[in-house]
Amino acid sequence: MKIIGHRINGEVSFEKNSRLGDVYNPATGEVERQVALASISQVDKAVSVAKNALESWSATPPIKRARVMFKYKQLIEENIDELADMVGREHGKVLSDARGSIIRGLEVVEFACGIPHLLKGEYTEQVGTGVDSFSMRQPVGIAAGITPFNFPAMVPLWMFPIAIACGNTFILKPSERDPSCPMKLAELLEEAGAPPGVLNVVNGDKEAVNAILDHPDISAVSFVGSTPIAKHVYSRGSLAGKRVQALGGAKNHMVIMPDADLDQTVDALMGAAYGSAGERCMAISVAVAVGDIGDKLIEKMTPKVSSLKIGPWDDPDAEMGPIITRESFDKITNLINEGEKDGANLIVDGRNLTLQGYEKGNFMGGTLFDNVKPGMSIYDQEIFGPVLSTVRASNYDEALNLVKSNPYGNGVSIFTRDGDTARDFASKANIGMVGINIPIPVPVAYHSFGGWKDSLFGSNNTYGMEGVRFYTKVKTVSSSWPSGIKDGALFSMPVMK
Repeated sequence: MKIIGHRINGEVSFEKNSRLGDVYNPATGEVERQVALASISQVDKAVSVAKNALESWSATPPIKRARVMFKYKQLIEENIDELADMVGREHGKVLSDARGSIIRGLEVVEFACGIPHLLKGEYTEQVGTGVDSFSMRQPVGIAAGITPFNFPAMVPLWMFPIAIACGNTFILKPSERDPSCPMKLAELLEEAGAPPGVLNVVNGDKEAVNAILDHPDISAVSFVGSTPIAKHVYSRGSLAGKRVQALGGAKNHMVIMPDADLDQTVDALMGAAYGSAGERCMAISVAVAVGDIGDKLIEKMTPKVSSLKIGPWDDPDAEMGPIITRESFDKITNLINEGEKDGANLIVDGRNLTLQGYEKGNFMGGTLFDNVKPGMSIYDQEIFGPVLSTVRASNYDEALNLVKSNPYGNGVSIFTRDGDTARDFASKANIGMVGINIPIPVPVAYHSFGGWKDSLFGSNNTYGMEGVRFYTKVKTVSSSWPSGIKDGALFSMPVMK
């Protein structure tokens, strides 16, 4: 059986007698390969290599680093089918969804191509007599990224292209559940011209995570995952003196006003709730039906949820794939059971779905609840599966208070035809990302992604200018020069040297 190792200094390797983790195909339920789980010494090796590469890479002109990113963009585009298959085979996403997630990551690579402009500092002449002042952004050093299983391509691409374009070197610790795609992404970056050691991949579990958080030579850590782990990463990394951005879980609401275009809303809600089997931190898991629109919403949603096309990652007709692991499958099933016991109305039951030829796969149908209330486990907990809870609100203020009182603050959306309502909602919702008639308001690459409350720990969002700020430090210089001999004439065209 193939063993996936680590990629350190441009080479794939793993220690003898490494601990191994199983990598499943969620559609078949079978172990297809194994992954080496890094020890502390393996993390130390990766950091040492990154440290050796840092001096020359940080001194590389930004325009040359940008050219690497331009080539990297091209290589990802040329290899997108292979990358999407890796994502689908190990995570379960259908290929169209896998391709889409890679493209959203690719947009950040495109943003990083503009790094010469993004790193420009400020200059003020004559702040005092004969004194000028200017500022510059310089790399923090060695950065690390700890990324989740649900987006093995997109989330790493949110991190390391910007970090590396800024002149840092990088340690990536992807999820051990679907490691093949991150390894390929690292290989392609080297093919694009990044020197060995600039990007290193260490596969592993909690041992590798804590080794990264404790290592004195790592200056910055970016994390995406569940809120409990985000709190751990933020507290332990900060205690070790690092700057940390730790993005946690979510419980995203969609507020549906009585004046909403219901057909448009239902289509948007279907994709937002059940795309990627609900394994998205920006998935809509709560629909808040305001006023008398609730019955109409349930009436239109029920046949659509019941008829979801479910299949393996490579089925071109499938709209939703399997859950990544049996453990996650069982957790989701238990939460559905608890929802029934708590008194919510189970409208569509996705349990007990089997597909011919994939009887051991982690397949679950779409599940729809009505009359869900705060205090029920299916409302309070992040389910991370194809389960949509419908909550009834008598008016706009009640719906807004549901959003504001929730401990998570990742994303929220409102569907309405009324501009005044939408404007008020965008202003008052204490949520990091707000959509108006947009179901999943993930910002474009030149803005930034991040939540509020228990969905983000740290002061910086990820990618966009927030990413540039996170991976750089500001240095301000004040200069004064004595009178001296001026240079003579220069007749050749000045060029970058």
